[in-house]
Amino acid sequence: MYSSILISLLAIAAPAVADSVSVTPHDSYSSSVGVLGCKINTNRVAYWPGSVDCNKICIKLSYEDRSVHLLRIDQSGGAHDISYDAWNYLQTGQSATSDPITGGGVDMEYEEVDASECASLINTDGNKLPLSASNSINYVASCISDSSSWVGSNYVLYNIVDSICAWGYDETCTLNLDESNQPTCPHTLGLVTPLTGDSVYNIEYGTGAVVDASTGQVSSKTRRSANSTSSGNSPYRSFPHGNSPYSNSSYGNSPYSNSSYGNSSCGNSSYSYSRAVSGAVVGAQMPAGLALVSGAVAAAVLALI
Repeated sequence: MYSSILISLLAIAAPAVADSVSVTPHDSYSSSVGVLGCKINTNRVAYWPGSVDCNKICIKLSYEDRSVHLLRIDQSGGAHDISYDAWNYLQTGQSATSDPITGGGVDMEYEEVDASECASLINTDGNKLPLSASNSINYVASCISDSSSWVGSNYVLYNIVDSICAWGYDETCTLNLDESNQPTCPHTLGLVTPLTGDSVYNIEYGTGAVVDASTGQVSSKTRRSANSTSSGNSPYRSFPHGNSPYSNSSYGNSPYSNSSYGNSSCGNSSYSYSRAVSGAVVGAQMPAGLALVSGAVAAAVLALI
């Protein structure tokens, strides 16, 4: 009986601790499942090991007194990568456009949270996950097959060919898997037609320069902070499709990755530096003060025996 009391008291004295990982920055957007960067806040993306899930697509990442929510929509080769702007903000409290820093892996705490907590990062009607009609069907079909999945009930297809929105038509498509595995769009599906007005912008590692993801040209738009809230929800979501240089950024071509969008359909970059410096997951440990409290509780219970 007393042992049961002890276990219960120790459980109360030891609250859940978030997992810790070494996090590295990436500064060019991509998505292995075809999430369209022109319709999300690409300053808030996680590129985690393992395949992209149909439910676990939202991560809360914390460092000291700051935290951000991140969409987990690309697969890394082993490193825990996040948008350069988010990595910069968590350490400095400033956007990478205004106070860019450099460095390697930084230990941060993370937890998987409900997908709805990342809704504000998605700039579509109903905050549905925007996917490429020509390149996301395998992912969509797998999510639809799970009737309980968040993505299966919260996706929208666009006739846009690539994740950086350089080709195709900005139009929605419908999908009826009972009839065909090919979506129906107003224009022919998958046409490689130049798409204008839906640019995705990256924030260049180390310089903070805003760069057009499809052309590589530095944007003439004024550099401003991408972070007005601790959650990292960009105030520039009022731009058409979220396409301000301040709401779209991050992943791929940093010193920590040899990948870039277009060269990695599945986000499988080498991450050579990341693996060497910070590929291992750091196990969460109980703080010393909490251990002392737990010890005191145990001693008090044992004294009753």
